[in-house]
Amino acid sequence: QLQLVESGGGLVQPGGSLRLSCATSAFTLDYYAIGWFRQAPGKEREGVSCISSSGGSTNYADSVKGRFTISRDNAKNTVYLQMNSLKPEDTAVYYCNAVGAEPSNPFVPRNYWGQGTQVTVSS
Repeated sequence: QLQLVESGGGLVQPGGSLRLSCATSAFTLDYYAIGWFRQAPGKEREGVSCISSSGGSTNYADSVKGRFTISRDNAKNTVYLQMNSLKPEDTAVYYCNAVGAEPSNPFVPRNYWGQGTQVTVSS
């Protein structure tokens, strides 16, 4: 179910930075863990980073550790992925994913995706 909107992708030179955003107006992200995934042409979708609903726990793929930072601003209902020191191998479509449940229905798990945003790292 596509209810998330990613933005911030684009073309950047190696070594450059981009900040991706993931937002929605359909529901509050407070109750959801958020993950960023990416898919390069001809490759499977892979996990990049994730953050707990409270923001207190984060995880990163080894390939992006030390370069990417995930954060969330629940007041703005937005999750960010700050990407620094970008490499050509970071080129992919980046997707955000929300997993959780509404407090009014805690036993019904929900899973939402966005349409993706293209990141191209090239000189």
